Order: sequence, then C-alpha cells, then structure tokens
Amino acid sequence: MVKVGNRREAETRAEDRKGTRQGELSGRESEKNGADQEDRITGEIKEKLDHLKRYFQEISQEDVCLAFSGGVDSALLLQAAVDGAAETGKIVYAVTFDSRLHPSCDLEIAKRVAEEIGGSHYILRINELEQEEIQTNPKDRCYRCKRHLFEKLKEFAEEKGVRVLLDGTNEDDLHVYRPGIRALRELRVKSPLAELHITKTQVKEMAAFYGLSVASRPSAPCMATRIPYGQRLDYEILERIAQGEAYLRGRIPGNLRLRLHGNLVRLEIDAPEFIPVLEMREEMIRHMKALGFDYVTLDLEGFRSGSMDLPIISKEV
Repeated sequence: MVKVGNRREAETRAEDRKGTRQGELSGRESEKNGADQEDRITGEIKEKLDHLKRYFQEISQEDVCLAFSGGVDSALLLQAAVDGAAETGKIVYAVTFDSRLHPSCDLEIAKRVAEEIGGSHYILRINELEQEEIQTNPKDRCYRCKRHLFEKLKEFAEEKGVRVLLDGTNEDDLHVYRPGIRALRELRVKSPLAELHITKTQVKEMAAFYGLSVASRPSAPCMATRIPYGQRLDYEILERIAQGEAYLRGRIPGNLRLRLHGNLVRLEIDAPEFIPVLEMREEMIRHMKALGFDYVTLDLEGFRSGSMDLPIISKEV
C-alpha cells in the first residue's frame, strides 16, 4: 500500500482551491455585472449539481473512502467529496487500485488527477489473476473481480476507521450488463451518481463545469473486457492488446477498443474515424502484426461499450 499526500496537505489544497475558485468567481461576477457562474450551465445540470453538493454535505460529517480510478466519474465524486470535507475538516481517502488488468497509464492519470483535486490518495496493489475463479474469465467475471477489489477496499477503510465507501457507478451503468454492481450492493458501497440518477453525459458536463482535466476523457474499462468470456486471461496477451491500443490512441481520437478473437483483433472506433483509419491502414497493420496478431479487422458497427457482452444479453432478452 502506497500513500500519496497527507491530511494536512489535502486540507491545505482544498482551502487553496476553495479560495482560488471564490476569487475567480468574484472576478467573473465583476466582469459580467454580477452574473452567477452557474447560470452558464443548464437548469437540469444545475439541479443535479445542487443535489450532489447536498449529498456530500450530509455524508461529509464523517471520513469517506472513494474508489478512485482517475476517470471522469470518480474525479467528479472526488471533487464533490473534497469540497464537502473542506467544510467539516473530515478526510477523503481516494484509493486507486494498481491493477495489471488496467494499462499503466491509468495509474499515472489517477495520481495526477488526485494531485489536482486533493484528498488523501492511496494506492492498493492488486493481482486479480491470483484468483483462479477470475483467471478462467467466467461470464460473471466482473462480479468476482469487483467483489475481490472492494473487499480489499473495505479492509483498508476498516483500518482507517471509515464506514462510508463510495464508487463512481452512474445511472447509465444500471441499464446495461454490469454484474459487478451486485458486489457493490453486497458490500454496502454507496454509488452517489447512480443514487441521484446522474447520467454519464451529465457527469461530463459537471466535470467540465469544475474544470476537471479528465472531463472529456473516454471511458477506460479493464483490459479483460477485450477478451471473450471463457478464454483464459493471460497478462502477456493483455499487455500486447494494451500496447496496440496505446499505439492507436496516439493516432485515433475518441473511443477505441481492440477486441481479441483467437489471433484476430477487431478494432472498434467511432464511425467518423473510419476514413482516416483506412488511410493509415498499412502502417497500422504492420504495427499490429509486429505485436503478434495475424489478422486485423475494422468493426463496421463502430465502437460499442460492452460489445463482448452481446451474446449474454441476447440470451437474456
């Protein structure tokens, strides 16, 4: 376990940020004849933002522990939690899982964003594949993995004397195949965004309002989502996929996934990027084959979150 920062530093950053934000707001109000900053966002988003602030005013009466990936959902929650704790003097523990099922850049982004926002940042090193039941990649892998991770988070919280655990599940997550949500409920983890019916689009608008650096960052789910259920998870294969995606992200904006089928990789991207990708296809094919993939295909349906879940969903319908 690695700690980044401490309570005094977190409180100081929170106060500095609060003062800076108030100063910036005063300047804008002066320039715009007293116009309120929140008038620049829609009424619906302002209402949701008010609900989120009130939520954290209530739970910030005690220390809280947030599962913090550095993505836009958890970054918004960290911002709201730090603002709430600034009024009460309580501690916000932002805990990031250092997992080999996520690209190493995710950890670096989480460190940077935690430094920008504040809170007391900790890193828990996790090896999910030490669990045979996860390594075999069953259809309920997400549940088993989430249960494993949040049991570790709960142990951490108990060591710190914290009763309130939080995660960044949002409203949209409740309407797609997310077996991991069952694990959160079993462990009594709170999901403020889902509880307040805040969608992913609304999360991004709120994050932009706060000026969070990850406001427009695409979702980055664990690398196991690139492998068909039933195919054994292997770090070497996942690393090759991660390298392929890292290469492509330097050339293709927006959403992007490399899904593996045998020794064929299926590229999912946003439809507007099809033509630019075809124009650089020879270079991309050379790079993918250098990583050991024999076949490279472009999925004409484009990017679809959770496309590996389609066989399961179709059977349930």
